[in-house]
Amino acid sequence: MITATPVILNLKNVSLSDEQFYQLCQDNQNWQLERTAKGELVIMPPVGGVSGNREADLNGPLWLWNRQTQLGRVFSSSTIFSLPNGGDRSPDVAWVANERWESLTPEEQEKFPPLCPDFAIELRSRTDSLTQLQEKMQEYLESGLRLGWLINPQAQQVEIYRPNQTVEIIQLPASLSGEDVLPGFVLNLPLF
Repeated sequence: MITATPVILNLKNVSLSDEQFYQLCQDNQNWQLERTAKGELVIMPPVGGVSGNREADLNGPLWLWNRQTQLGRVFSSSTIFSLPNGGDRSPDVAWVANERWESLTPEEQEKFPPLCPDFAIELRSRTDSLTQLQEKMQEYLESGLRLGWLINPQAQQVEIYRPNQTVEIIQLPASLSGEDVLPGFVLNLPLF
């Protein structure tokens, strides 16, 4: 069995503007690309059926809650956010409050939104490096993330990220609260 892991290319000595990175992504739409704040280009393989289904199971309840509350916008894993710290990242699930989204110009909304989501979920697939995902969550925090969940089915746990707080780790099954970021949102996670 062949398993694919992300390929990370160090681009520190390559000058790649935001517009050039955007164009690189547009020219290579069959690739899922990210750029870290450290200047690395990450080429991620597509996920398999199990991870894709789990991702949909996470996005669906958030979308439904948002549809009912109309408090923000929900984004899929295909959306790249141009983070304030210089990274261009794509969470598995993301949410941005209306006032922040509406403060962007139509062009900023159309391309890679130049902001960090208020809320993000990263779902570790079988081939993902836990350390790289934890670093990604820290990038989000350093860029203004208000609440984040790193779901790790391999360890049957969730890491909860909040600004200026130690990462909280809870075991699955769990009931996760959207706290004051997503008021009234609760996600019940089974054992994976």
